[in-house]
Amino acid sequence: MKVNDRHVSFYYENDHDYGKIEIDPAKTALLIIDMQHVFITRPKLTNPTEEEKANAARWEQFYQAIDTTVVPNNKRLLDYFRSHKLEVIFAKIECRKKSGSDRSLDQKATGYNELLIAPGDPLGDIVPELAPIEDEIVITKTTDSALTGTNLRLMLHNMGIDTVVVTGVLTDQCVSGTVRSLADESFKVWLIEDACRASTAQIQENELEILNNIYCHVITTDELLEAMG
Repeated sequence: MKVNDRHVSFYYENDHDYGKIEIDPAKTALLIIDMQHVFITRPKLTNPTEEEKANAARWEQFYQAIDTTVVPNNKRLLDYFRSHKLEVIFAKIECRKKSGSDRSLDQKATGYNELLIAPGDPLGDIVPELAPIEDEIVITKTTDSALTGTNLRLMLHNMGIDTVVVTGVLTDQCVSGTVRSLADESFKVWLIEDACRASTAQIQENELEILNNIYCHVITTDELLEAMG
């Protein structure tokens, strides 16, 4: 079933089964993935080399999307869920061991994915605009999926949640991994296209097309809020 004609993959080009965006707020949770300084705050460069300047320029389009679209839309969603007393959950990458020995293999790899965010590291904090309040649940993970190695599935079940609204970064990595895991566990998943982001617009579009209609339905912030009333 499709709910719109955006981000349609080869598999669904000829699918004419359309449905409405129907969501029961009482059984729905908002899950915000990895909106941490380490991922979405521009790094401060002191006396940068030419290579560092060039790399910063490559990433500027990502940070602009985060600042102008992704964070504001996450804030809109947070405000709605909180004002209606609905469940809000955060996931963040953080080791339990200062050495990082508890990390999954992909976070021990060299290159961009090499991550060591030790307990208490300010870079691992969720940005202030979206910071958890009161008893909102924060899942810490050392994997892509927020379900792998955590008790998130059990908590969602215990709270009577069967639908999860997913936002955050990076769309093609931790967001995708979480969406797929949720779908495998038979949750209904709504991925908010203007509240998540990959490193580039092209990678964003590619991943949304892969995920849409199979593992989730991809919709906008406006579409979700209108459907939830």
